[in-house]
Amino acid sequence: MAIRPILLHPDPRLKKRCEPVETIDGDTRILIDDMFETMYDAPGIGLAAPQIGALVRVIVMDCAKGDEEEPAPIAMVNPEVVWESDDLNVHEEGCLSIPEEYNDVERPAQVRVAYLDADGAAREIACDGLLATCVQHEIDHLNGRLFIDYLGPMKRQMITGRMKKRKKERAAAKTGASRPTRA
Repeated sequence: MAIRPILLHPDPRLKKRCEPVETIDGDTRILIDDMFETMYDAPGIGLAAPQIGALVRVIVMDCAKGDEEEPAPIAMVNPEVVWESDDLNVHEEGCLSIPEEYNDVERPAQVRVAYLDADGAAREIACDGLLATCVQHEIDHLNGRLFIDYLGPMKRQMITGRMKKRKKERAAAKTGASRPTRA
């Protein structure tokens, strides 16, 4: 297992629609293992393959809360929402690809998701609460949609501007470049 770098918004790969996984093989299982390792290291509760540069329809999640609950890892290949409730829920969302930014997003309160597990078995799961929010957020990534796309244009532009600035600062810190001083 390896921790992979997480792409940061506004990387154009985060806006691409991902391709379905045709065959679940050893490479798919390595991807899933790496995604779990990366997600837990970040730390986060969900991660989609495009966030680490793999443009395939794979997500991982673990919505267990710290030491209070046993880990509950779920890997989904080719997940698809097959039912959603009319009732809506507002949850404050954040994203590993948009660190330090959080906003309320309204989504269906409950969903049912069909997917393949890491062994290729067809599964279906009913989700509500945090799990429903997380699975919808991660499936959005597979469709090239970010949680900030639910926000108004002004808020979205402000967040994108801050992210561009953070990316430049991180790049400068990695290269050891310093900012010019002004006299």
